[in-house]
Amino acid sequence: MFDRLKLLIDIDKLKDKTVLVIGLGGVGGHAFESLIRSSIENIIIIDSDKIDITNLNRQILAYQNTVGKYKVDIAKKIALNINPNINIKTYKLFLDESNIDEIFLNKIDFVIDAIDTINSKKIIIKKCLKENIPFISVMGTGNKMHLELLEITDIRKTEYDPIAKKIRKMIKEENIKGKVPVVFSKEKPVIKGKIGSNAFVPAAAGLIAASYVINKLLEEENGK
Repeated sequence: MFDRLKLLIDIDKLKDKTVLVIGLGGVGGHAFESLIRSSIENIIIIDSDKIDITNLNRQILAYQNTVGKYKVDIAKKIALNINPNINIKTYKLFLDESNIDEIFLNKIDFVIDAIDTINSKKIIIKKCLKENIPFISVMGTGNKMHLELLEITDIRKTEYDPIAKKIRKMIKEENIKGKVPVVFSKEKPVIKGKIGSNAFVPAAAGLIAASYVINKLLEEENGK
């Protein structure tokens, strides 16, 4: 199944790793599927939403025959169809202060934050820093047209992103010292006000996040 991947990496080093993906939209859905196809066998997914007709232009879980169904249910079916050995845990909930502690009782080796709710992003970042769990947080991808302007950096070095601006404010006001790695776009928004989206920028951001996770997990196993 993973013969081509084995030419690049020792997939056995990923077998016991568990990745938590929060949000299965345009960003998180692509990150999720990429992790499955990268031999991650233990995965936790969180999303309270059902697939909507408006998701068809950018979300990998969205098809005419999946509209109206829960994203976590469709994601689980896809994961098992790719790799029947997947150990997948699903949560149909909106992550907030009332349930985050419960979620983090699970064994978690890495977190991908792929949501756009500011308060939830804040509590995820603070929880990961407190528990010393590696993570990557994806900033806004709406109103952007150039995927080549996406990059990974610390939140303190971001610009042109309203979500990042609010997270930076929290980091400064609460005097948070730890590194906060994020995927963000250097591109100025194409429009202001309503949020437009396309198929490629959110997808690219999700793939970048998944790549970051896989490479960091392998570096950890290789003692780098």
